[in-house]
Amino acid sequence: MAWRGHLSRNLKELRLHFCQTSPASDSAREFVLRNYKDLKTLNPTFPILIRECSGAEPQLWARYDMGVERLVRLKGLTEPQIVKKLEELVKAGEPMP
Repeated sequence: MAWRGHLSRNLKELRLHFCQTSPASDSAREFVLRNYKDLKTLNPTFPILIRECSGAEPQLWARYDMGVERLVRLKGLTEPQIVKKLEELVKAGEPMP
């Protein structure tokens, strides 16, 4: 899982939006509980923003260079599927050789 240490190299910012109580956001909350500490340890200065709002749809936003953003809707995904989606977003931001 070397990609976890590349957040700050390939992305400019990561944002998670979800509801504090809705069942649709359960897996997003689980993702934060299981992964936030490791991601922050590997990328201490990288901004990982957690946005909780009542009734919010669970979403994962990745911001790249030049203000380009990509959105992944998390409703219906499990915590391991969210990890896989984040990996895809990180790899999409890798510089071209």
